[in-house]
Amino acid sequence: MLRLAEARIIVDHALRHARDHGFPPMTVAVLDGGGQLIAFAREDESSLLREKIARAKAMSALNMGTGTRTLAQRAEHHPHFINAITTLAEGEIIPVPGGVLVRDPESGKVIGAVGVSGHRPDEDEACAVHGIRAAELAADTG
Repeated sequence: MLRLAEARIIVDHALRHARDHGFPPMTVAVLDGGGQLIAFAREDESSLLREKIARAKAMSALNMGTGTRTLAQRAEHHPHFINAITTLAEGEIIPVPGGVLVRDPESGKVIGAVGVSGHRPDEDEACAVHGIRAAELAADTG
């Protein structure tokens, strides 16, 4: 189970990583294993769609059981499949890096997901991974 205290650590450290690297304003969403929002932060001047993008990246990882890096690779080779599942998921599939599964480090069980939006997908993903590791949990990018 992903706890609120861990989710707050994830958000704080993801944003700290972004600030340390001079990224633009970022948005971070942390969902539990059932897709419920536990923690969220939108930095000042982060653009308006970032909230929806961050949440959708996290939900994409949960919906498909893999980090969104894998979805990006699948989109390249099977765009019709990604289009179909995006429709089924009512738009909550974002096939670009930045949606990362959170796993219990002992059992390997998925306990949540993090979505980050605000910069290039690889940097969004790096922020999520940094936050998850700071909470002493396992990050699964796909």
